[in-house]
Amino acid sequence: MLTVAQRRTLSFIQSFIFRNGHAPSLSEIATGSGIRSKSVAHKHVRALAEAGHLRLIPGRKRGIELVEVAQTDSLTLPLLGRIAAGRPIEAIAEQEQLNLADYLLGPDRYALRVKGDSMIGAGILNGDFIIVQRQDTADDNQIVVALIDGEEATLKRLQHRPDGEIRLIAENPAMPTLTYAPERVSIQGVLVCQLRRYG
Repeated sequence: MLTVAQRRTLSFIQSFIFRNGHAPSLSEIATGSGIRSKSVAHKHVRALAEAGHLRLIPGRKRGIELVEVAQTDSLTLPLLGRIAAGRPIEAIAEQEQLNLADYLLGPDRYALRVKGDSMIGAGILNGDFIIVQRQDTADDNQIVVALIDGEEATLKRLQHRPDGEIRLIAENPAMPTLTYAPERVSIQGVLVCQLRRYG
């Protein structure tokens, strides 16, 4: 089980490698993860290696590799065809693969578990997991993770009003639309994928 600081360090390393094509230095890890020193960053890197998330290569500058990168091919399922959710259609067997990594992994992505029913109209239910692309801007009608007053995070549909105010719209008619001055809302990311387990 990783600590919060170790998960944050791993997320930074993953994002850095995806963006730059090489591993970060200990100084970059410390700065990017909000760690107070290179020695603490080194401690977290060692712990991640011992937990099997990283591979350390002695004698190589920036000698850190993601173990998950080598395992990406295992994140596939056979894609056997289509199935009707309306009128029945013939099920067609197709020799394709669905690469889950395309949906779940990528630079600056993270997962959240949904609590509450404000987005049920968009098919997002209490207990679902969502995959979010970390970014600080979003377009109208995108579903975003928004931080209000630097304290409370919420999942809502975004809308910019002509007067500059920001509307955070619930996909549940029983819940009101929230309207804020723009300086009160900070976009934390945009929804890219949703996961639900049955049974």
